[in-house]
Amino acid sequence: MLKIEGLTKCYGGKIKAVDNLSLHVKKGEIFGFIGPNGAGKSTTIKCLTGVLNFDAGKITVDGYDLKRQAVEAKRKTGYVSDSHIIYDKLTGLEFVEFMCNIYGAPENKTELIRRYADAFGMSDVLGKPIQSYSHGMKQKISVIGAIIHQPSLLVLDEPLTGLDPQSAYQLKEIMKEHCAKGNTVFFSSHVLDVVEKVCDRIGIIDKGRLIACGAVDELRNNADSSLESFFLKITSESGTEGRRTDA
Repeated sequence: MLKIEGLTKCYGGKIKAVDNLSLHVKKGEIFGFIGPNGAGKSTTIKCLTGVLNFDAGKITVDGYDLKRQAVEAKRKTGYVSDSHIIYDKLTGLEFVEFMCNIYGAPENKTELIRRYADAFGMSDVLGKPIQSYSHGMKQKISVIGAIIHQPSLLVLDEPLTGLDPQSAYQLKEIMKEHCAKGNTVFFSSHVLDVVEKVCDRIGIIDKGRLIACGAVDELRNNADSSLESFFLKITSESGTEGRRTDA
């Protein structure tokens, strides 16, 4: 579903935020992407969603080359950023319908809008302008807007920020259901307990490089404990040049 090959992104022509990163994510998989602050997570995500250009490498989304077939690749992708990319002056419903028009609305869009709005407790505020929403409500309408066209690849960058426990639970259930249909979720979060519970495989990035990639149980077993223990261990060791662990 997602192939990243030799991805490199530099800032200022010198600083490598992402350094020759390669990663393959399968269909039907919830893939966790974690790392310390400044590790290159958000830069990688912005590259694979087409928000940022990259200096070297190749990204393919569901068979479409992101540089040569940008429109097709982006139509296959839904994206929730770590900051709200929404139009505040639109109502929630207008924003979701706009996303349907841009990406291509499924035939059952009305049913999907109603279902997601009910799941996130947003039904009563869809007719209100987004600028009147709380932070959590903006996060929820961003998620609805990203998934409404049923993308092959759903990219979530810190999606649980600002969500109440019920909405966080609903989002995790929606992620699982989306993947059960043969789609893929690429999920970045600092909440390692959540990553450990919902993800099938995990990639760990530090200093712009992928330093570990594997199934949750395999990575956890490498530390004889929790994913958190393995994460702390391997990121503390990642100063070793070229270090890479594949579980």
